[in-house]
Amino acid sequence: MRPPENPAFAPVSAPAATLKRLERLGIRRRFDLVLHLPLRYEDETHLYPIVDAPYGQPVLVEGEVIAQEIQFKPRRQLVVQIEDRTGTLVLRFIHFYPSQQKQLARGRRVRALGEIRRGFFGDEMVHPKLREVAEGEPLAESLTPIYPTVNGLTQPVLRRMIHRELDTLPLPDTLPDAVRTALRLMAFDEAVKLLHRPPPAYSAQQLADPMLPAWQRLKFDELLAQQLSMRLAYRARRQGRAPVIQGDGHLRQALSANLPFALTGAQQRVLVEITTDMAKPHPMNRLLQGDVGSGKTIVAALSALAAIEAGFQVALMAPTEILAEQHYLKLSAWLEPLGIRVAWLSGSLRKKARGEMLADIADGSARLAVGTHALFQEDVAFETLGLVIVDEQHRFGVGQRLALQGKGGAPHQLMMSATPIPRTLAMSFYADLDVSVIDELPPGRTPVVTKLINNARRDEVVGFVDRACHEGQQAYWVCPLIEESETLQLQTAVDTHLQLSEDLPHRRVGLVHGRMKPQEKAEVMAAFSRNEIQVLVATTVIEVGVDVPNASLMVIEHAERMGLAQLHQLRGRVGRGAARSTCVLMFEAPLSELAKARLKVIYENTDGFEIARQDLQIRGPGEFLGARQSGVPMLRFADLEKDLALLESARGLAPEMLKSWPREAEAHLDRWLAGREHFLKA
Repeated sequence: MRPPENPAFAPVSAPAATLKRLERLGIRRRFDLVLHLPLRYEDETHLYPIVDAPYGQPVLVEGEVIAQEIQFKPRRQLVVQIEDRTGTLVLRFIHFYPSQQKQLARGRRVRALGEIRRGFFGDEMVHPKLREVAEGEPLAESLTPIYPTVNGLTQPVLRRMIHRELDTLPLPDTLPDAVRTALRLMAFDEAVKLLHRPPPAYSAQQLADPMLPAWQRLKFDELLAQQLSMRLAYRARRQGRAPVIQGDGHLRQALSANLPFALTGAQQRVLVEITTDMAKPHPMNRLLQGDVGSGKTIVAALSALAAIEAGFQVALMAPTEILAEQHYLKLSAWLEPLGIRVAWLSGSLRKKARGEMLADIADGSARLAVGTHALFQEDVAFETLGLVIVDEQHRFGVGQRLALQGKGGAPHQLMMSATPIPRTLAMSFYADLDVSVIDELPPGRTPVVTKLINNARRDEVVGFVDRACHEGQQAYWVCPLIEESETLQLQTAVDTHLQLSEDLPHRRVGLVHGRMKPQEKAEVMAAFSRNEIQVLVATTVIEVGVDVPNASLMVIEHAERMGLAQLHQLRGRVGRGAARSTCVLMFEAPLSELAKARLKVIYENTDGFEIARQDLQIRGPGEFLGARQSGVPMLRFADLEKDLALLESARGLAPEMLKSWPREAEAHLDRWLAGREHFLKA
């Protein structure tokens, strides 16, 4: 950061109680107050006669208090009547203090700001903003900014603190004049002053317009700071040292020869990208993404073999024991015939088994270790760790990934995303990584037909399942929870298994859920793969990694409770064989607006990248990113979808600024990303 003599980065001066409240708003430095921008604006520039004040919008009226009473029906409330020369208006306060009663005594003159609505006893305002005034007191000349705040920190206090910094702090521009001119951006100091102190000519609608030049400047600066920090993180990692991994290809050739399918062109392309990176002396940090069923696991396996051929160990980490176990079973089936020992490490292992696995990993007997977060515990030591593969990387925080990397100095790192990442996220929050995209599905994948069916038609769905089984196909029936929940009222997998066993007496119905022992789960899944079980009732443990080509029907109960990524993953478990496949999304009415939006997206789209894009719009980047946000500054002003043009401009400028204007780039980062050192370590 810049040296402390820079007044902009000095701590805010205020009483201790105020500092605590400011801290909750993320305000520590004086400059943070400058960047604490208004949430909205109140218009106290125009006074309406009571009789002419419109309904349904904030209006300012003034009048003399002519009556006041406390009513007790239907609840205790303060009711006040004011009058101007055109009419009367009721002010109603459900919650009030004695001080408000004094302020609203008969004969007092007040201004009230709020929305007028039709009440039972005439027009009224509920909980208006009040100010006692003298008759003829002048109105405000411009709109009043309203800031995000916390209890105990009033708008006038916050406004005075912000305006004090605007008046005393120097606000030099961190963008070179040539850049600002080329991009047609407003000067920084003009932008923040306009938003904090809007001129009289500006309306609230104009100031709320995201295309306002002042907002465009602030959003561009924020996006540029993010791009600069990502570039620096990328550069720092590239300067590190990592083992040069160049295998001779014999293990990869042996596995490829044993596979019952050929790699797609996209899989071959990303394998070249990965192995080329690992052959360099600096750490690979690559994100592998692709749609459901695009074949990321085999790419991970072949990447692991490249490291093993060169004499290095590989660690594969998954966020849940179920997913990690599925990887372990699949990778063991592929690699152990080649003479490669695969170790399994999870939190549920017994002490003796865990000790044996730890010994095999430490002495190098196990060339590949698969597990959960148990892989980065202190007692896990690798002989020669060369590659770390992290599946469903969005569910791990920066600290967890760093802990695993620390097991082997600076190993190469390959992160896999279970579902596609929208382009705007890849350009912003993942800009510190190289990205490989498997943009081609293996041949033979049949399109899945999606149906939305009300739970009231459950019997029809059971009949549909029976007919599919009669034709030799198999079905999944997915329930979200194992145990009864009074709040969610979801049917459990256990109860559903019993019910379907009664409804389908001629079919063998199996059950798999996360609380079964690993051996029990493996036996059920193996029986389903052999078609000894026709209907598999499951929780979302089958979300990722299950591949049974003969299963052509997926029934998902309470689909309205699930996220888009999860629904898309579950739907991806079918459509892997030659038969026409169907995914039935059962829902319980009435649906919330959010549930309607999600189900509409999954019903209308099969492309995972488009689903991810719309999911980002619905959820926002914070929730979409999951744990990754713990190491990445989130955006306050910019919208990735709506501000794509600004994002592309910032992305193009960042490397040029670091090269040609390094001092300005450093000043820009200091201004926007206080404490970014923590992030750069990621």
